[in-house]
Amino acid sequence: MDKKVSAIINKYNGDKGQLVSILQDIQAEYHYLPQKALIQVSETMAIPASRVYDVATFFKAFSLEPRGRHLINVCLGTACHVRGAVRVLEKIERSLATKSGGTTKDRKFTLETVNCMGACALGPVMKIDEEYFGQMSTDKVDHLFNQFE
Repeated sequence: MDKKVSAIINKYNGDKGQLVSILQDIQAEYHYLPQKALIQVSETMAIPASRVYDVATFFKAFSLEPRGRHLINVCLGTACHVRGAVRVLEKIERSLATKSGGTTKDRKFTLETVNCMGACALGPVMKIDEEYFGQMSTDKVDHLFNQFE
């Protein structure tokens, strides 16, 4: 039994209606949903494992694979695309030595693309964790990553 997972379940008093919140907290702790944690949730809360996995795979925000400490989202929506988002993405992939959907070897960053962030006037836009960066260019990429530990 993982004590951290037990503490998260206890935080919600084992309320089955809080499954999504429990999984969010587990992912915040581990940066993904480890299989052992999902099994522990299933057994401790008496929820079928298939139901726990259904929820874990339904929401795009959840990952069953290890992710980086920092999540990078690059917008490839129309406004960002026409302003050079693809070039920015390619520069990020080269700088981090990983492709979209991948995680750096040191697990510092996970890189993903999204279709729109709702900040079209600032395009191209990217987000690292919860911080938005507008009017991105290939020249800004490496400097930006140096700010994140």
